[in-house]
Amino acid sequence: MAARDKHVNLGRHEAGCRVCAHPEREEIETQWCAWANTSELAKQYGLSRNSLHRHTLALNLRERRAKNLKAALERIIEQADVVTVNAGAVVAAVQAYAKINSAGQWVDRTEQINLNDLFARMTAEELESYARSGQLPAWFENVTGGTPIDSQEDKADAKVEQNQQETD
Repeated sequence: MAARDKHVNLGRHEAGCRVCAHPEREEIETQWCAWANTSELAKQYGLSRNSLHRHTLALNLRERRAKNLKAALERIIEQADVVTVNAGAVVAAVQAYAKINSAGQWVDRTEQINLNDLFARMTAEELESYARSGQLPAWFENVTGGTPIDSQEDKADAKVEQNQQETD
């Protein structure tokens, strides 16, 4: 039986636990659950790393800490301008942060679009237009989140046309 599977006698734990007896116990637990470094936290409060480790196991604080993964990622993101990190690490932390909901759960947001289904929804006129000009209907691009192939050129052309109309 693994140590984490054993039932902990809280009375016995509290009687001998230096963290439980510490006057700043609540603050220690709060900081640990907010992903403070275990070794540094133990040193700051005059505890051993092992006693803090045993305390977190006995009171099942690891589950609370795991749900607070956003706090760990916030620490990484906040340090981006202070420490030498590569851009990839910061982007990875931000991406991970965005996937954690308010309950601390990891949510992988994926979306799949079946293009065959979209083409099947097109009318005969839309299919003919697409075959002739390669132009997809506006609703198609809205559904897929796509942009026109030459969207930047289209914007530039529209700006030129607008300037010409203003000078006429």
